[in-house]
Amino acid sequence: MDKILEGLVTSSHPLNLKKVIVKKVVESAENSVNEEQCKAMFNLTTRLILEGDDLFQKQVGHQVLEAYARYHRSEFENFFNRNFVLSLLQEGYRSLERKDIAIIDYIHNGLKLIMSCPSVLEIFAVLQVEVLRIVCERPEPLLCARLSELLSDFVQCIPKGKLSIAFCQQLVRTIGHFHSVSTLEKELREYVSQVTKVSSLLQNIWKVEPCTLLPSLQEVFAIISSTDASFEPSVALASLVQHIPLQMITVLIRSLTTDPNVKDASMTQALCRMIDWLSWPLAHHVETWVIALLKGLAAVQKFTILIDVTLLKVELVFNRLWFPVVRPGALAVLSHMLLSFQHSPEAFHVIVPHVGNLVQSVRNDGLPSSTTFLVQFTELMHCMIYHYSGFPDLYEPILEALKDLTKPCEEKIKLVLNQSAWTSQSNALASCLPRLSGKSETGKTGLINLGNTCYMNSVLQALFMATDFRRRVLSLNLNGCNSLMKKLQHLFAFLAHTQREAYAPQIFFDASRPPWFTPRSQQDCSEYLRFLLDRLHEEERTIKALTSKIPSDTVVTDSILEDPSCLDTEGLASSCCNSHIIRCGREEKTLIENMFGGKLQTNIYCLNCKSTSQKTEVFSDLSLAFCPLLADKPSLALACSPKKKDDDCIEIDVAPCAELSSVENKIYGPLEQDTDIKVQPNLNSSVDASSCASIYDSASSPQKIGKEKTLSVTDLLNYFLAPEILDGDNQYHCEKCASLQNAEKTMQIVEEPEYLILTLLRFSYDPKCHVRRKILDNVSIPLVLELPVERTTSLASSADWTLNADISDAVENLAKKPKPSETEELCCTQLVPYVLSSVVVHSGTSSESGHYYSYARNVTSTSQSLQPENSSKIELAGSEISSSLVGNEPRFGDVPKEWFLFNDSRVTFTSFQSVLNITSRFPKDTAYVLIYKKQTCGDVDGVQPTTASGVWLNGDPPLQKELMDAITKDNKLYLQEQELNARARALQTASASCSFRPNGFDDNDPPGSCGPSGGGGGGGFSTIGRLVF
Repeated sequence: MDKILEGLVTSSHPLNLKKVIVKKVVESAENSVNEEQCKAMFNLTTRLILEGDDLFQKQVGHQVLEAYARYHRSEFENFFNRNFVLSLLQEGYRSLERKDIAIIDYIHNGLKLIMSCPSVLEIFAVLQVEVLRIVCERPEPLLCARLSELLSDFVQCIPKGKLSIAFCQQLVRTIGHFHSVSTLEKELREYVSQVTKVSSLLQNIWKVEPCTLLPSLQEVFAIISSTDASFEPSVALASLVQHIPLQMITVLIRSLTTDPNVKDASMTQALCRMIDWLSWPLAHHVETWVIALLKGLAAVQKFTILIDVTLLKVELVFNRLWFPVVRPGALAVLSHMLLSFQHSPEAFHVIVPHVGNLVQSVRNDGLPSSTTFLVQFTELMHCMIYHYSGFPDLYEPILEALKDLTKPCEEKIKLVLNQSAWTSQSNALASCLPRLSGKSETGKTGLINLGNTCYMNSVLQALFMATDFRRRVLSLNLNGCNSLMKKLQHLFAFLAHTQREAYAPQIFFDASRPPWFTPRSQQDCSEYLRFLLDRLHEEERTIKALTSKIPSDTVVTDSILEDPSCLDTEGLASSCCNSHIIRCGREEKTLIENMFGGKLQTNIYCLNCKSTSQKTEVFSDLSLAFCPLLADKPSLALACSPKKKDDDCIEIDVAPCAELSSVENKIYGPLEQDTDIKVQPNLNSSVDASSCASIYDSASSPQKIGKEKTLSVTDLLNYFLAPEILDGDNQYHCEKCASLQNAEKTMQIVEEPEYLILTLLRFSYDPKCHVRRKILDNVSIPLVLELPVERTTSLASSADWTLNADISDAVENLAKKPKPSETEELCCTQLVPYVLSSVVVHSGTSSESGHYYSYARNVTSTSQSLQPENSSKIELAGSEISSSLVGNEPRFGDVPKEWFLFNDSRVTFTSFQSVLNITSRFPKDTAYVLIYKKQTCGDVDGVQPTTASGVWLNGDPPLQKELMDAITKDNKLYLQEQELNARARALQTASASCSFRPNGFDDNDPPGSCGPSGGGGGGGFSTIGRLVF
């Protein structure tokens, strides 16, 4: 058979005929063949693979070899043995040299075929020695890349023990010898790909054997610090930087800058070569290490090195700005070089002649990142011109090129210059780059748990990530006011600009804690959120009322806010009343109303006299109940002392503050009261289980887990808006009938909020079992939610009606028997798209304990119309609307896809998939509070990208000077704290361990796991929290 195959592949027959015969040969491998014939076939196919004249012969060799090796495994095991592999690596094959790439590829393929055979262990042992020898011979990038692929697939071939350290060091040396002489883009891309494969192999070895990391880095520094003029290390060494943990910067930079054995000439050479690494297209964090080393040298006052390197390399770094792929890193290094070089304009004047051409080129390239670059570059140029004034002839072309770009304010320029000087680096010895701890990867700041304050931390992070709300808060001018909003602004400013990895919100906690919340005990985050928004709203209304009455030169202080009786309150009330009448429903809204306020219309239709009563009220959040049929499913429960409750297994907890609000317990008070019909809410409404189930059957098809349907937020929203029959003990007192009558109650959203807050009512009290329990049902969370909003209302009764008492959250848990409405249908139902902004998760099985954490991302208004990927028709409140299916990632580019997990001090990257899977993976962790952002055409009212005072950094407004000064002061204090910590560890840095765990979210542990106390630190849950549902 081997003779036939050999004659066939060398014949001149048509290619199609050859392929047919080859297929027959491959099929014949299943037949019984003696060992001699197998060996002959293995020899032939090996020769075709390694020495084939064309691609067809090589492909035939691979196909036949794999077929015969599969059906004649023992014969192939005897052929492909350790001696054969050793001869290939040491002697080559016939005309092929031992360094030929084809030999490495052949061995790689052979290992795949023999992997299940015992003799493969002998081959692994041979390769562990041979790969070290090959690396020591400094192979070319292509051969080294193929060898790296082999070792990545078969890690058993990587040298072990002491040999692994030697192997890593030699591999680093080999990368240092890589060079590409080609200037063609295709060949350069292949070269970069080859280097990436080799560096990835080193990364994998460092992860498995951390003891190899430090020797490898020592080898890197030895190479780049060499002053041997005959050898120039390859820029490809930059590919290793991205794999070095950023947590090691402090230790490594301090070790380098304080080591007496490192001469100034070697340090200068190493720093120059690291700056050259900015040219490497795929090198991440190079700028981080370069800046860290520059700061480290400034900290030990080695200014000679800094001056020499800056003057030598500043033009090269500037030239890197012409290339978009390396522009961000180059700009970071250039900014640090120029801003820290404050003793002379020499370095700045080196690049001045080229600034105009660069700006013009960037304007014309049309890249999305160009705008951000121009903003940052403009700020840098204005800082330098401000610092080195007196050269108008040099700076006039720069100012002309930047005339259309916003100039930063003088305070910001001073702040930047003050923080960047070399003399300010003396306190940065330990930190080098202060943002290299937990904040370095995400850019976000955590909140320290002050003792079971995770309920507050999770809510504050969700509000902070509500981008438009954060910008409005930061843009407020609250100088001279010590209000709660001022404290929130202070907190948001620190979360955005502090260099700490976590901030302690003690001041805000003391000011915002509800009076009935027991310190250091777990509380309900939803109740805290309502109280916080209510406080902010009422405070703003009070301040507006006071400032409209008191003299303009009077400062509104805490004493006035707490005790407004010192003013003429009677006249003030009259003034407020008159102004309200004049505005005729156009009362100026507070910030909380603008961001979170919506309107809900309640219609009660008497089934006897056919009259309808209406009431419109403002809501800040919607409390979505589970249908009692589904809420009664078996779930985990913990016994506890019962609170005030109704007779339908629904908990009611009366808060001591009557101002606490939700959609039923109003936050702002009614804006419209058109009738005076009195409703007597009764908590004994009957439950029709079949009707409850029908709500979900008619809803959009949810996802399934096993045989059970998974509820979605859409289902709960449909249930919330479904008609409710008021009968039995819950009959409605009709003024027209002058008696209790059966009635139908419907609720419609008539004005949507900018941010829609949804609370899933997961906690209930069972009076039969005397236990409080948590509903652990998984609820699917849609990324895009369509909210039905009624733009016109049906005809209403002219009579007025009011509520005798606030309708508590418990009403939402009462059964709502769906029934087709007999009132006139609404004229228009508009589906308003909302995009998920944040999710607050409760981890635990009880309402009195557990832990809160939140998922969030930045979502802003977009003019693009958002359409869910899939939609289905559902019947809701008598009208057919479209509802998005749950869990589908929409296809639109304007919505950020970067999610963060905020778990007290810890902030990590995550994904929307993690949000969806959290309850299925960790049954005790359930979504509790959801915040959605409305997507509209145009910008949010009042939010502008720029202001007259300067550039909005990252879209946020510039901070008030008072806030900037406070943050600057705290950042300096933080650097001093870091310096003290670093100096305390100075004796340990020489032998610092390289064992590390990257700061990332471990999907094998629930995010809610935060120690024995269950609250992220600071005491256990020994106190029963006051919860309102």
